[in-house]
Amino acid sequence: MRRLAPWVMALSLVSIPALAEGTITVSVDTAKPGAKIDRHIFGQFAEHLGTQIYDGIWVGKTSKIPNTGGIRNDVVGALKALHVPVVRWPGGCYADQYHWRDGVGKKRVARVNAAWGNAPEPNTFGTDEFMTFAKLIGAEAYISLNVGSGTVKEAADWVEYMTAPTTATLGKERAANGHPEPYAVHYIGIGNESWDCGGLMTPEDYVQQMKLYARFVNNYNTAVPTQKVAVGPGGDDTVWTDAVMETWKKRHGWSFDINGMSLHSYTWGAWPPSHPSTGFGEDEYAFMLKDTLHMEPLVAKQAAAMDKFDPEKKISLTVDEWGAWLAPTPGSNPAFLQQQNSQRDAVLAALNLNIFFRHADRIRMTNIAQMVNVLQAMILTEGNKMVLTPTYHLFKMYVPFQDSTFLPVSFDAGTYKFGDITLPKVDAVAAKTKDGKIVIALTNIDAKSPASFSVKLPGALGTAKGEVLSAPKLDSVNSFTAPETVKPKAVSATVTDGTLSITLAPASVTVLTLN
Repeated sequence: MRRLAPWVMALSLVSIPALAEGTITVSVDTAKPGAKIDRHIFGQFAEHLGTQIYDGIWVGKTSKIPNTGGIRNDVVGALKALHVPVVRWPGGCYADQYHWRDGVGKKRVARVNAAWGNAPEPNTFGTDEFMTFAKLIGAEAYISLNVGSGTVKEAADWVEYMTAPTTATLGKERAANGHPEPYAVHYIGIGNESWDCGGLMTPEDYVQQMKLYARFVNNYNTAVPTQKVAVGPGGDDTVWTDAVMETWKKRHGWSFDINGMSLHSYTWGAWPPSHPSTGFGEDEYAFMLKDTLHMEPLVAKQAAAMDKFDPEKKISLTVDEWGAWLAPTPGSNPAFLQQQNSQRDAVLAALNLNIFFRHADRIRMTNIAQMVNVLQAMILTEGNKMVLTPTYHLFKMYVPFQDSTFLPVSFDAGTYKFGDITLPKVDAVAAKTKDGKIVIALTNIDAKSPASFSVKLPGALGTAKGEVLSAPKLDSVNSFTAPETVKPKAVSATVTDGTLSITLAPASVTVLTLN
């Protein structure tokens, strides 16, 4: 490994032991910046599923729970602190059964949510409510079109309702519903998992639909360009990828274009998801992290397939569903995909975000599944109570990476073993922030042993501040009775003689911003 200019920084942190033998040297190359880490990589996903929308986000205007127009104030405040860049809605599998007219105007059409457990769907949270929610949290809208059970005309009318001026009939209807100004629709998804719940299509079937929706579903709010995201593969196979990308290469132009292709990949270990979200030991910890690290070869393979048709990387690989999909919480409705969220899941989220950063030249948006009360959620609610999960805290710690510039990092990751599972002991990423600071994230994957780091950069630094996220146990969670079991603790550092030194607790993540 190339040695960089000598300088030493010693980190002072309560209860952190001195550096041990086997210190991991991390070298950050500030002279060779990489791609921009687009803030949309920190996107979220809110599907009409379980208690995510109703009770999680929407409580109604007459609720005793503090709200703004029916939208929970506590959830809005928590999400604003994450600087959520974009929210995908209304699905998911639900999107291809959603008919937008059911959810606008004074008279709403009550339906049965056939996608998720035949739950009641009152449609009191529709287009206008979602756009208000996105505005309240400061996020852009990513609208998933109904390609499975809808029509091109229905989708075109929906986007016209959202974006047309009031000189158009649908724009006038939107104004009558209380929103005279056209909405900003930054992203449109052309279907969802069309190879499965979105229609059981073949690649050939889908690209015919894709061309029609991409051509005839138009944004009329010219002040805000809309990017269109095609359905991509759900795994390793590149046959679907080739079909989408070849169609784009041959046909894109003034009358047809796409800007992204989706990829869905969950950490579930096996189907159907049966691994517990609590009460697990080191065996489950190591197994699930091994499974999540498959994201690296997966995105590398799909990106390489896209490169054949798009070497200039005009099309984004949009990982708009990812995260841990575990066994349902005992006693809950299994169709509601409710699960707890542990310290392990925070480590899992860090590893995935790090992978996305390393592929930031191709990956420019992702959407973790999901936002509230479903799968690897940021937030859990129960009545008037709200709790922030370890994954929420991890996302908040990573905020400095939004719109930063990736910096190459070299280090020997070492090994962590449990039984026949071998994983890297540590992970590290670095970037230069918009205001010129260096931010570094250090993850100790090892469940048993601390990891000592020696971080080197060229030049001299003055101070380092940040947070560490660790927990009493691998399966520690935040509950309504103990909401702060897992939360970040402040870290501060000073420069001394040439190296930043830190020892991390087992199964922990630390983020430092260096001035």
